[in-house]
Amino acid sequence: MIKPPYQNNRGIALIITLTVIALLITVTFELNRQLQASVENSAIMKDRLVLSHMIASGVEVAQAILIKDKEGSETDTAQEDWANPEKVDAYLAQIPFDDGNIGLFISDELGRIQVNALVKFPEAKEFNPPQQELWLRFMVLILAQQENMEEAAVLFEEVTEPSAIINPIKDWLDSNDNDAISGLNGAENEYYQDLDPPFKTRNGPFRHIEELVRTKGITPELFYAADELSMGISNYITIHGVSDVNDKFTYPGKININTADLPVIAALLPIGQEFLASEIFNYRIETANGQFLYDLTSPTWYKEVPGCSEVEIDPEIITTQSDIFRIECFADLRGIRKIATVIVQREKNKESGKWYCKILEWTYE
Repeated sequence: MIKPPYQNNRGIALIITLTVIALLITVTFELNRQLQASVENSAIMKDRLVLSHMIASGVEVAQAILIKDKEGSETDTAQEDWANPEKVDAYLAQIPFDDGNIGLFISDELGRIQVNALVKFPEAKEFNPPQQELWLRFMVLILAQQENMEEAAVLFEEVTEPSAIINPIKDWLDSNDNDAISGLNGAENEYYQDLDPPFKTRNGPFRHIEELVRTKGITPELFYAADELSMGISNYITIHGVSDVNDKFTYPGKININTADLPVIAALLPIGQEFLASEIFNYRIETANGQFLYDLTSPTWYKEVPGCSEVEIDPEIITTQSDIFRIECFADLRGIRKIATVIVQREKNKESGKWYCKILEWTYE
């Protein structure tokens, strides 16, 4: 028996209806998914914006601490509020957030070795002798420490002496771009042009600390540290420290002995007296009844440290003052963390006579 045509049309209509319903359900679910993703993305973007404001607030607090410190003392030491985590946290507690938290760590940038001071500026042609000797001692310590590692034969098979690192840095910095490389292991533009890919040397001051990894002899392991137990040079050097003298820039390269880290103090000491570095380091922060015991105003205070009365540190490479600081600030909010490293320089406004902090560098991780 043949079904009437209208019954076939009913079946087709039912199929079409079910298909449309299925499509509508699929589209609805997709729109809902996209809406939820959009809401989540909007929330994340909002949180990231809030994190940026939190970090900005933290950096403002750090600058306020540094300005207050400058107004109270000309000497910069590890005994001051900016170097005390508990006191820094107390300052941060004055700007509470409904959600999330922020943290600060402030360090003296001039407690580090200033890489651009290795060459005499503004002429930028010759080694700066006191800095060359400082780098020699520093690299002897670093290489000796890293060469004790099990992987030393692999990491340092091409770098066997400090000059293999110091000379290429000097050639990168100096304004001479010719065949007169520094020593047998220096490197001018011709060396870098033969690499794959080729690139040009700066023939001037380093602008970013990571730029050192591009210089001959400085491996990532040497720069960043091969593991958490070894010392990478990036932790103890800086590109900052430029000074304006008679409208010409130079890099004095003086290191604040009051804030320098242990490997830097060891490099400041004459060869053979590096073992005294820990005594000097601990002397600076020795306390009794909650009070620091020793005055660190004079650049020669280190002679008061037991065993150091006969020690002579070149006065050309040390100071007890600094106006350049590193602010490391992190902010946490709902499982998201944002970290910023900010380099600031304290300067005095010529008109008002008030101190303020100038931002030299601001980077996010």
